[in-house]
Amino acid sequence: MESIYLKTLVEVVKTGSLSRAAESLHVTQPAVSKRIKFLEEQYGCDLLDRSGHTQRPTAAGRLVYEKAVTLLEIEADLVSGLHMLSGKTRIAFSCTPSFGIAHLPVILKDFMLACSDTADLKFMFNSPEQILQGLAQGRFDLAVMELCECFDLSGYDAFPLPGDEMVFVSSPGLGLAAPETTVEALLETPLFARREGCCSRVLLDDNLKATRHELRDFQRVIVLDDLHLVVQAVVGGEGIAFLSRDVLGDHLAAGRLVAHYVPGFRHGRQRALVLNRGAALDGPSASFVTALFTHFDVRVPASLFPDRRTAASVPVPAPACAITPGRPARTGVTRGQKTV
Repeated sequence: MESIYLKTLVEVVKTGSLSRAAESLHVTQPAVSKRIKFLEEQYGCDLLDRSGHTQRPTAAGRLVYEKAVTLLEIEADLVSGLHMLSGKTRIAFSCTPSFGIAHLPVILKDFMLACSDTADLKFMFNSPEQILQGLAQGRFDLAVMELCECFDLSGYDAFPLPGDEMVFVSSPGLGLAAPETTVEALLETPLFARREGCCSRVLLDDNLKATRHELRDFQRVIVLDDLHLVVQAVVGGEGIAFLSRDVLGDHLAAGRLVAHYVPGFRHGRQRALVLNRGAALDGPSASFVTALFTHFDVRVPASLFPDRRTAASVPVPAPACAITPGRPARTGVTRGQKTV
């Protein structure tokens, strides 16, 4: 089977719309419908629930979607390996899904405009723990991660980036109080949670503990590994979720979602660019880092490019628990009233 059919299904599930998937893939809507129909005939079952305005995967559709994502990643890996034979500089970048969805497309666009002919960029979404393992094993060259746990960064160089904000979100149709509410007011609503190890899940568990609650206090908890599916379910009014405001900006601005803040919760989280200690940044990787900091409208720390006299000397504003750029660091995270 040609991978374009799987790519089409993935795009429909991500966007929740045949027309938006068609726009993203630069084809007509009938072409998208035809590809989905081909997959359904191939597998002998419906993959999309077409009863509502939003195209949502059926149980079979979710299974095919998850496997399709894996297969497409393998294909991308193969293509990346072949590109390496062309002599292009390889850059392996990893980040968390929320950062990738909210910021990576714009950063990649700026980077590719500068280095499309000289660099082969491979990027992967992982949890913070997996990111550090990948850096240690040499599978990643650069990474951006949120610092939701007391990670030991003593073997790395960490450079602070502007953080983001985590909020509970719901569909206006649920009628939940906003902007401020309580955990007790949310417990009767189904909660969509990420898997254990995801930064948003870690922060949610810590916040619940600080307010003397836990995940099982909710009437129902649905764990989904795919961030797109979580957002889609919450927009559809199926429950609430604790997610990055960066990811939800368009939905919040359009009124499709409402943000909720809980007294006693820590809604802000830190973020950093992380490299292996003393890693050299060549032309393409230096361009990628520059695109990263430019995206946030902050100057590149001078210690990233010690040999460049023209390098900017103004560091990124440090978060509450500061990370000294280019030096060993242990990150601390404020949990309730205790800093660890």
